[in-house]
Amino acid sequence: MIGCTKLLCGTATVSDVIKHSSREGQVPPELLQFSNQNRPLVVWNMTNRCNLRCRHCYISAEDRQYHDELTTDEAKAFITDLANMRVPVLLFSGGEPLIRKDIFELGRMAADLGLRPVISSNGTLIDKDIARKIKEAGFQYVGISIDGKPSTNDEFRNMPGAFAAALKGIHACLDEGVKTGIRFTVNRYNQADLPEILDIVEKEGIPRFCMYHLVYAGRGAEMADMDTSVEETRQILDFLSERTVDLYQRGVQVEILTTDNHADGIYLLNRIRRQQPERVDEIVTLLEMHGGCSAGTKFANVDPRGNVHPCQFWQDYTVGNVREKPFSEIWNSDDELMVMLREKDKHVKGRCGACTYKSLCGGCRIRARAVYGDLWAEDPACYLTAEELAG
Repeated sequence: MIGCTKLLCGTATVSDVIKHSSREGQVPPELLQFSNQNRPLVVWNMTNRCNLRCRHCYISAEDRQYHDELTTDEAKAFITDLANMRVPVLLFSGGEPLIRKDIFELGRMAADLGLRPVISSNGTLIDKDIARKIKEAGFQYVGISIDGKPSTNDEFRNMPGAFAAALKGIHACLDEGVKTGIRFTVNRYNQADLPEILDIVEKEGIPRFCMYHLVYAGRGAEMADMDTSVEETRQILDFLSERTVDLYQRGVQVEILTTDNHADGIYLLNRIRRQQPERVDEIVTLLEMHGGCSAGTKFANVDPRGNVHPCQFWQDYTVGNVREKPFSEIWNSDDELMVMLREKDKHVKGRCGACTYKSLCGGCRIRARAVYGDLWAEDPACYLTAEELAG
């Protein structure tokens, strides 16, 4: 993730990161994006089942019964291994994770073992009672997906009333004292709604907003032609940057982030270079600590059947299965692709290979493969100019 508020407004410093990195296992969640610890944030798609059928779903989830998903006992063994490995975050995702009846039992176990359990949800199933259970289970954050103003979101998610239900879910969590934020996947279809969504974030007192770029996986692969153009993406980042600074200067307590296009970090760096040149060295160091695309490095995915993938968009490449071998052993194996991902700057080609900032970004390998058929080709969603790539 690229912390717009942190980079543009100086709410994170190199000294902050170094201070916490010196204490094993003590990096606070707000600084994890800059951590150099070789233990990944783990996204567990605990079920493929979902009550919605969203256009951009990367695992093509549907509201039907799926077979061969990890049992509760298998999940407990998996979570125990993650705790022994001291991974910083376990994100319970789906499908819709709240459909699994054992989510609160497993969340409580994860929290008791010292993990930081969080939930990624569409929010439509969260009411006061569910929010209370989320709190009691020890979940520390709930990210709720909203992809436009009410009419846009409901059409995007193929359910009338989805927006209202998600907003109700957000407030139910906030009322229970559970930090909650909005996840917004931007594309041509909904980009015009971004100002209205940020107005809602401010008006409703929502403390976190993360804008996701489109990744061409699952049903999202069918939407590649709906991705924003280079010029549109630049305009979106300009707007988001200006709004981030405005919110911060007015004292609005909200953190703005982006994810799934690490060119954003370089774009913000160039903005800071123009406006606050004295901060450039620190921003470069923070981006070096961040390290760009974290697939296979600081980030891992485990699917409902226990298969381990470099990231949640990489469902067709499996490193191993937690039913057969502990995640910790799989993660530390010498799998060829994983080794290459951990030194991606040596393998990327085209504009990515020529980019001065390739070690700070690395592009998205999934988008490169989807468009060019080459895993190491340039990221087709990079919107930086030749001059910006050259530094």
